[in-house]
Amino acid sequence: MEHIDFAFLVGGEAGAGVMLTGRIISKIAMRSGYEVFATNEYPSLIRGGHNWFLGRVGTEKVYSQKKEVEILVALDELTLKKHEHRLSSNGIIISEVKKAENALTVPMTEIARNLGAPPVARNMVAVGAVTGLLGIDIKVVEEVIADTFQPRGKQTVEINKKLAKEGYSYGEAAKGSLGFILKKRQSGKKLFLTGNDATALGALAAGMRIYFAYPMTPASPILHYLAAVEDEAGIVVIQPESEIAAINMATGAAYAGARCMVATSGGGFALMTEALGQLAMTETPLVIVEVQRPGPSTGLPTHTGQGDLRFVMHASQGEFPRFVIAPGDHEESFYLTAEAFNLAERYQTPVIILSDKYLAESYKTVDPFDQQKITIDRGKIVENKWKSNEPYKRFLITSDGVSPRAFPGTENAIVRVTTGEHTEEGYGTDNPQQVIKMFNKRMRKLEEMRKEVEAREDAVKTFIAGNPTATIITWGSVKGPALEAQKTLQMKGYGTALLQIVFLEPFPKNKVSEILRKLPRPYILAENNATGQLGSLLREHLCLDVDEKLLKYNGRPFYPEEIAEKVEEAVRR
Repeated sequence: MEHIDFAFLVGGEAGAGVMLTGRIISKIAMRSGYEVFATNEYPSLIRGGHNWFLGRVGTEKVYSQKKEVEILVALDELTLKKHEHRLSSNGIIISEVKKAENALTVPMTEIARNLGAPPVARNMVAVGAVTGLLGIDIKVVEEVIADTFQPRGKQTVEINKKLAKEGYSYGEAAKGSLGFILKKRQSGKKLFLTGNDATALGALAAGMRIYFAYPMTPASPILHYLAAVEDEAGIVVIQPESEIAAINMATGAAYAGARCMVATSGGGFALMTEALGQLAMTETPLVIVEVQRPGPSTGLPTHTGQGDLRFVMHASQGEFPRFVIAPGDHEESFYLTAEAFNLAERYQTPVIILSDKYLAESYKTVDPFDQQKITIDRGKIVENKWKSNEPYKRFLITSDGVSPRAFPGTENAIVRVTTGEHTEEGYGTDNPQQVIKMFNKRMRKLEEMRKEVEAREDAVKTFIAGNPTATIITWGSVKGPALEAQKTLQMKGYGTALLQIVFLEPFPKNKVSEILRKLPRPYILAENNATGQLGSLLREHLCLDVDEKLLKYNGRPFYPEEIAEKVEEAVRR
């Protein structure tokens, strides 16, 4: 079977339908039986600015974007200026203005006007031109258009079909000029979603009952998605007046027994840190999603970064246990979010899911998630009635540090809680001996959490390509570009190992140490921050210094080519 791996980029001004164009082309490719990964970039402006959508399509699994593109769709001249240099040697430009051997000139605006559509509808002509160029079955194109515009009515569906057909005829005339066509392939059912979508679905699968959030890019799409399915899913979605209100309301709902989640970005999480300590002192379980963007302060609101790792590990005053988990792809975003609810309730502690803009807003084709893999573990819940002859103590000292958890209204139990230091019964105290007992009780949970993390197969993951002569170490969304870099390196004769650390707090130091002993040097650290924060954890827990660092902190994700080049340089030294 023919191997296909190509990329397309759609660019234009905000409001030109750039993102919709890219998503529709991606869905058409997926329904034709191909794997797709897609990401985007847009400025932090209320109106205007240059937007672009970058998709990659292949016959094999696709884990990230690449630098070069085979198709460049320019909905304005600025796109040509900004992105023409990315065109591969055999690539094709689709635009209204470019006249060259490698350009397919399509009068998109004129076609839209002739069909009685507004100028903005030229993007659907572009969809047709791309799919015609690729030789995709026009029926698949029409199906995706119908699904996309069906909520807007039959008339809208039909006009967009006509626009796409007109563009298709232009593209079809150049079919095969790229050296390949996308023949319909047989494949199983696929989902095409973002990391934020996967996180939201994982929360629903875990039985989340209430979601609280104040909008903040790039976490806002979780709020948008859950609000849209609120009635269907039987959940409550609340947008309060601030991030502070969101986490405090969630704390109250969790105290009352509901499975809850909040999501925000770094600036919003900064406002939540006092309440994070409140969760710790009251031993109230809560899942918090922190979708990173570059800081400090407002930073780059619509770009990506991994600068918040140390921040979330140490946020809030005092010392207390917490989980920090960093999924690296869409599948992990789903399953780890679902598991986060179990961990939060089993240990009665906050669990922080650490994502970032690149993972959260990029699209990927995935197999349907397996609901059978999701289990519900609510920990030491007191069901209906406290049955012991001893009075109920919310903060009962136990060997593992986790106390029986009753909800207000539980028969025979008075659930007394305070945010200050307290006795087992929940009365406030500053007695030194009592303080030590309660502090040690909470910290005993940390020992149990460490044991759990060391035992988990998904805490650390290793990927081997060929006969490894170097090891890439990373976390979070850098996983995808690193996996693609491994493919490139293997084709050049370089075998590599990839170590992905998923559970970052508690840090699985024994597991990481054991794995690294078997993996070859040089160790190359790849992170989207300036200080190598994962590298600092390796030094702290293992007294290990990596051999090379590849740190990117301009708000953009890694390209596989950048990682491959760094590994190749390190191996040659």
